[in-house]
Amino acid sequence: MKTDELVALLARDATPVKRRAIPLRLSLFAVAAALAAFVILVPWLGIRPDLAEAVTGPVFWMKAVYTFGLGVAGFALAERFARPGANARLGWIIVAVFAIGIAGLAISQLMSIPPDQLNAALMGSSWDKCPWRILVLSLPGLAALLWTMRQFAPTRPVLGGAAAGLLAGGIAATVYGLHCQEVASPFVAIWYSLGIALSTLAGATLGSRLLRW
Repeated sequence: MKTDELVALLARDATPVKRRAIPLRLSLFAVAAALAAFVILVPWLGIRPDLAEAVTGPVFWMKAVYTFGLGVAGFALAERFARPGANARLGWIIVAVFAIGIAGLAISQLMSIPPDQLNAALMGSSWDKCPWRILVLSLPGLAALLWTMRQFAPTRPVLGGAAAGLLAGGIAATVYGLHCQEVASPFVAIWYSLGIALSTLAGATLGSRLLRW
């Protein structure tokens, strides 16, 4: 059988994938990732007792907007990397916007506080726990997102896995904010970002194997 005939035979019964199939599937699994992280958080660490008061202040929303924004960036990147040859520029722009934003807030706060408060602003009281907790909360969502990305056609497995990790990490960090009482933007810029970066690294490592054709 000639190559052209074989290609025609294989493509004969192929049907086009619906345009919104990938974003819809990723959205469903992102919601599942958030629910999984919440189900783990509540019995493990619990919800902060002052949550009702915290949501009325800007600090809570500063953390939530930053982490959720990185999750949105991960979604935009994952949706692109699930397709062969798709342009992922929008996702990188979103990452840059939120990274620059949190860095600007952190630098501004560091320049305005007394020297004796620098350590508290940078380290808080949970610097050694925060990144690892975010990583743990991200793992169920990361596994689910990698599984669903395998159903599509990712041709860049490392980047596709990293995007899934960024999405899962952003979701996990947002959920973790329901427990965490740290209020300093330098803390968020360093330790929340590190937790999301660990999830992204885990996604890239697993994606290099699981998303390979």
